[in-house]
Amino acid sequence: MLSEAACELFLEQGYDATSVSEITRRAGVSRSSFFNYFSAKSDVLWSGFDEQSARATALLHDGVDVTAALTAIGDELAPDALALAITNAEAMGIASELDRERAIRQFRLQSEISARLVRDGIPPLLSQVRAGALSAAVLAAVWAWADRTAAGRSLAETLAEALSAA
Repeated sequence: MLSEAACELFLEQGYDATSVSEITRRAGVSRSSFFNYFSAKSDVLWSGFDEQSARATALLHDGVDVTAALTAIGDELAPDALALAITNAEAMGIASELDRERAIRQFRLQSEISARLVRDGIPPLLSQVRAGALSAAVLAAVWAWADRTAAGRSLAETLAEALSAA
């Protein structure tokens, strides 16, 4: 409900011009309810990806193969507010915000992957380079899937292809 209200407002008046209060009013919930689910306005867009990324991180900690753990991000990530924002970034006035948030999430994922590779015995420099490529592949796949440059393939298929190239 909050994501839907936020996306409607972002499309109507732009990301920067939309306040959390307007989102909660449109959704019919209190401001405190918003902050029970999200710590910032941008988190409305990223919540689905963040959940799947946390799931992949847990799999990495549990010893699951790195590529399999990262591919799992695509198993349950459905077209949501993030995909809508990616395809309508200009109309929403959100392109620079998406770039900033994408970099933050890519770095978080890179850190988790690198730590796992170091635990697996890969030297720190090589683990950072490999983790950087893998985390970039994940976000590139999400973008290609959302903006439909992935030729109609599922996110899991797009992730598998991107990860194999990393």
